[in-house]
Amino acid sequence: MIIFGKNTILLMNLANRISAFAKLGEILTNPDLESFRSFVSEINQLREILVNSQNFNPWFTPENVKSALLALGQSLHRNKIEKWINHYRFEKFEKTKRSTVAVVMAGNVPLVGFHDFISVLISGNNILIKLSSDDNKLLPLLCKILIKIEPEYKTRIRFTEGILENFDAIIATGSNNTARYFEYYFEKYPHIIRKNRNSVAVLNGRETNEELHLLGLDIFKYFGLGCRNVSKIYVPQNFKVDRFYENMNDFVDVINHSKYKNNYEYNKAIYLVNQTDHFDNGFLILKEDQGLSSPISVLYFERYEDFRYVNQTIQNIKDQIQCVVSADEKIMNRIAPGQTQMPQLWDYADNVDTIKFLLSI
Repeated sequence: MIIFGKNTILLMNLANRISAFAKLGEILTNPDLESFRSFVSEINQLREILVNSQNFNPWFTPENVKSALLALGQSLHRNKIEKWINHYRFEKFEKTKRSTVAVVMAGNVPLVGFHDFISVLISGNNILIKLSSDDNKLLPLLCKILIKIEPEYKTRIRFTEGILENFDAIIATGSNNTARYFEYYFEKYPHIIRKNRNSVAVLNGRETNEELHLLGLDIFKYFGLGCRNVSKIYVPQNFKVDRFYENMNDFVDVINHSKYKNNYEYNKAIYLVNQTDHFDNGFLILKEDQGLSSPISVLYFERYEDFRYVNQTIQNIKDQIQCVVSADEKIMNRIAPGQTQMPQLWDYADNVDTIKFLLSI
């Protein structure tokens, strides 16, 4: 909790920013019209976007959008925001000259760029946002709510659909190919450029059914499109495929999604035609592969003999990995199963401290 003492006047602006985002979190967590009567119009718009989101992006099902909004709202609890900010020197958040930070956002999962959004504003900077066409409905509405909570933000948030200009630093997220372009085009600016990443899980064969089920959330949430989704599992030599599949049965409904089903049927056909060894339960294909980034509907697996090999392998490719999921404490820097899509504010993408970067410009 932030303690206000002799720096109270200096910190009031930061306190207002914290309060504004905490209020936004309350609305997203429990959008009750009776509790937030002054936001009736915005909450109804949010519900309309949620219901119709799939019309704009087929991957953005109402269930997934609702899940993203809830996870975001929970991360914006006042205590969590203050815990996040307490890692830094408070006076650095009150700048005599605000910088304008351009943020190029991805659109693979709903509101995937929100962490950059809050980081820029909470650090005392202005933001210039270039949205992905795949996710261009939700954030403008959240900005509308935020400005209604704290009108100061009206002059500090800008959106653009054209060429980025008149900015001091940039944060951009894209594919590996796009990142090369970003690094060339924006090399003269202070920048954070993010590339493709994937997440992995390490099984020891002693996981409970509940832990395996929770791992299913890490695999299937958002249809596996996020960098925090598990795309590969490391398994012991005696890995029991049947038991693994038994605990994935609750996620069978993914096959009812047309785009997911098309990917599944395409990958299955390719493996059958090429006589590629694989396992198949009707909605998830398991393929033994040393690769990291598996196609949608496919989960790569690799067998190991001891944890030392796994830890060393992960260390060697750490620049390609976002999360390491495991129930086993012997795995370094692990995240418990079921938690990858519920990051906290201090869980930085690519392990790059965004706030530290923003406070330095």
